[in-house]
Formats: sequence, structure tokens, C-alpha cells
Amino acid sequence: MDQQKFPRILVLGVGNILFSDEGVGIRVIEAIGEQYSFPPHVTVKDGGTLGVHLLGTISHVDYLIVVDVIRNEGQPGTLYRIAGEEIPKRIFAKNSLHDVDFLEALTLCEAIDGVPETVIVGVEPVDIETVSISLTPLIQEKVDQLVQMVLSELENLGVRPERTAERIR
Repeated sequence: MDQQKFPRILVLGVGNILFSDEGVGIRVIEAIGEQYSFPPHVTVKDGGTLGVHLLGTISHVDYLIVVDVIRNEGQPGTLYRIAGEEIPKRIFAKNSLHDVDFLEALTLCEAIDGVPETVIVGVEPVDIETVSISLTPLIQEKVDQLVQMVLSELENLGVRPERTAERIR
């Protein structure tokens, strides 16, 4: 089948690995990269704290799956899936600079008629203020569930990644 017939999908982990649970999006992307391989129309990317600098990347995809912490005043460890009109409300509630920049990038994509269908999966953090490259134990326990949430989103888009290895813990 011609590659152009497949939708372009980006799985994007965002966050700051220097502030404990703030780095969960990156840690999930690392776990996915260690365990799975994907067809050429699927890209798995560490977006870090690039925010608006991701505009060029996200404006060229059809589907965007973002992994990040989500502060929603819920119990730490609560898993979330947000899409559509809920995205701007949840991002502004987070008060994280990289998320405001990310929302600006999505808004700019919309302005140039290039906004991808977007889903954000994430987890309520325990701690995003402590300087640490380690996730808190509770959030570390949620990484595999977040990986499964991403895989479920991909499956809904017709993508079945190939398992390459067991995760090293």
C-alpha cells in the first residue's frame, strides 16, 4: 500500500525531566521507544519543554497523541484522557509554562488550518516542584498504564506496533 494513504501520527511526550513527575511524558515516550517499533507513518518524539517550537512538527500530522502530567485537582495517580474542547481548559488550569506554549502551538496550527486531531493522556502528579530526575514512586507505577493508553489510542487509529523488547526496570 502507498505510504501516502496512511494518516501521519505523532506521539509526543512533553514535560521537564528535572522536576520529578513533570517528566512523566518523557519517561512514557522512552518506555514506548524501548519496547515497540512503529510503521513509518507513526513518529514517537520527546517534545520536552519546546512548546511553541513544536509548531512545525505538529502542523504536519493528522493525529497527535500527547503524554503529560495533568493537574486537575484530583487524586495523585489519577489517569486522564482529554480531547477536543476540554484541552484548552485543562492546559490553562495546569499553570505550566511549557503547556501554555503547547496550547499556543495548537492555536497557531488552527490559525493556519493545520491543527491535528489531538488527544492528551496523562496523570495527576504527586510532585512537580522538587528538583529530581526520578518520578515519585506512585507516578512511576503509572508509566506502564500510560503506555497502554497510548497504545490503545494508536489501535483506534489502526496502528498495531511491533513489540521489540520487554521493558527494563
